[in-house]
Amino acid sequence: MKYAAKTALTLAAAVLTLMAGPSMAQDAAPAAGTEAAPIALGANLNISPKRLTFDRAGKSATVYIFNQGTAPATFDISLVDRFMDPSGQIRSVTDAQGKAEMGAYVSKLQSAKPMLMVTPRRATLEPGKGQTIRVRVNPAASGAPASGEYRTHLTVTTVPPRDVGLTAEQAAQTGPEELSFTIYSVFGVSIPLVVRLGETDVRAAIENPQLTYADISPDGTAPAVRTPVLSFDLARLGANSLFGNVEVRTKSGGKDPIGIARGVGVYPEIDKRRMQIPLTRAPAPGETLEVTFTDDDTAPGRVLAQAAFTPR
Repeated sequence: MKYAAKTALTLAAAVLTLMAGPSMAQDAAPAAGTEAAPIALGANLNISPKRLTFDRAGKSATVYIFNQGTAPATFDISLVDRFMDPSGQIRSVTDAQGKAEMGAYVSKLQSAKPMLMVTPRRATLEPGKGQTIRVRVNPAASGAPASGEYRTHLTVTTVPPRDVGLTAEQAAQTGPEELSFTIYSVFGVSIPLVVRLGETDVRAAIENPQLTYADISPDGTAPAVRTPVLSFDLARLGANSLFGNVEVRTKSGGKDPIGIARGVGVYPEIDKRRMQIPLTRAPAPGETLEVTFTDDDTAPGRVLAQAAFTPR
């Protein structure tokens, strides 16, 4: 087949969803009202905080985005419904259409989109400039829903420049049988917006601990090394989602934990998720490990679950 003109192609990259990732990764999403380091999107966008929780009507909050790139950039700001699967991955509801195995989880999601107002919906930022996004909750706008937990995700996506692609003059300069592509990566970042109406029921348990070993790179680039990994199920016992931090310590004491995972979440779509926490060292024979899950949402610092485990 002969091609007489160049073809422009735009590739869309997957949206980076905070509160997501493999079970061995950390969910990075501090609760609303807490100080949080910004999350970098690609090489040009920071967003902070990484999670907002609303517990009453009429409450408002802000999200801040910052263009740390070297060129002006335009961003679309939207609300997208996403659900959590049993592995802890956050997936778009639209991506689950036609997948029967995901239907049970999607059906449990209660969308907060009808009760949230977000402004602005698009922002163009010069290098080194930022924009405040205002988020306000109004349950009455959705028909006064019953008590419960509702959620959607604030999604910020780069908009391709208007000059992406080829002009007619550029296309005419191409000879026959020549095919070329203009590739523009579209990046997005998504943070959860959680609305809780009525009484809050946050309870957790740590179940089925197991010590295994895996080959893991210390920093993602260095060669993988044999690493002890503590696996367990983090179970959600109450009606509301869980969000907090995991620490693994030795029962005998010690100043520092030997395993940490920050910003771990379990949404109402699932009852539990399997966690895998790499340890800085293997426990000694007969040494007991103590696993603690601490709330970082409704009552920061409160221990929600604790379990002791002695590997055999």
